[in-house]
Amino acid sequence: MVEVVDAAEAESLLQEADQLATRLAKVREGVGRVIFGQEQVVERTLITLLSGGHLLLVGVPGLGKTKLVETLGTVLGLDSRRVQFTPDLMPADILGSEVLEEDVHGKRAFRFIKGPVFCQLLMADEINRASPRTQSALLQAMQEQKVAIAGEIHALPAPFHVLATQNPIEQEGTYPLPEAQLDRFLLEIDVTYPDLAAERAMLLATTGAKEARAVPAMTGADLAAAQLLIRRLPVGEQVLEAILRVVRSARPETTEIEAVRRHLAYGPGPRAAQALMLATRARAVLDGRLSPSVEDVQALLEPVLRHRMALNFAARADGVRLAEVLDVLKAQLA
Repeated sequence: MVEVVDAAEAESLLQEADQLATRLAKVREGVGRVIFGQEQVVERTLITLLSGGHLLLVGVPGLGKTKLVETLGTVLGLDSRRVQFTPDLMPADILGSEVLEEDVHGKRAFRFIKGPVFCQLLMADEINRASPRTQSALLQAMQEQKVAIAGEIHALPAPFHVLATQNPIEQEGTYPLPEAQLDRFLLEIDVTYPDLAAERAMLLATTGAKEARAVPAMTGADLAAAQLLIRRLPVGEQVLEAILRVVRSARPETTEIEAVRRHLAYGPGPRAAQALMLATRARAVLDGRLSPSVEDVQALLEPVLRHRMALNFAARADGVRLAEVLDVLKAQLA
């Protein structure tokens, strides 16, 4: 059942959404001074953060993925850290570890030294280069915003987000992320090459004596308040039905679409529907609207579902692409 919002509540929500949209416009302006030609990537990254989720950025080196995360940390006023994932990286290198210390009286005790995961914005650079053991160290942090070390639970700062990068062409010596971890990412975004005008502007802006720098436009507390506001925004019955229809149609077990039944090994779980519900609300606010539309569902269907689905062996052998199946699903909402 879709929750009903009374007139007073709607007016309050509208005012808060307008104020948030104004702040977000300044955030986008600040990011645009440093990042060129990646408007859609910036938009979807902000959608992820507003939704309280984690993001997987997929693209070849040199497209500004690291710079984007660094810039967002500054503009949003978040405590950010960067970890370069390598095959020899251990879980303790991310989470932290206990060390045995002795005081002046000779008394020994363990002290926990926090790892880089204890921040508000963690950049996991080339996450698929680390071993499965190290990758799994992030699972609890991403899902529960806490970590367990030596039987003790340590809460992470709020808000907490992981923005991970992955190189799609250098697969030698890498460890593909398991489905359980991929499902923890709200969106997966392909970062492509900038167009000619954007690349020209980037060359002029980044090779001179002075380079533009990002300035804070929000704080971590502002972002946390924005995330609460996103969850309060109303969602119409039409949008709710569209989300349920497209997610359930993407599962071979429940679909009526022949292409899905024939080509997919598995489809998205309920977390995909939750991600679409939050992401469409965030996109609406970025556009200055109070509630999402079916067009928002269409726009975000691909980055939400792509990493939560997999082609079966027969489809791969026949050269079927996942994008083709996603196009069929998107056509349902037209």
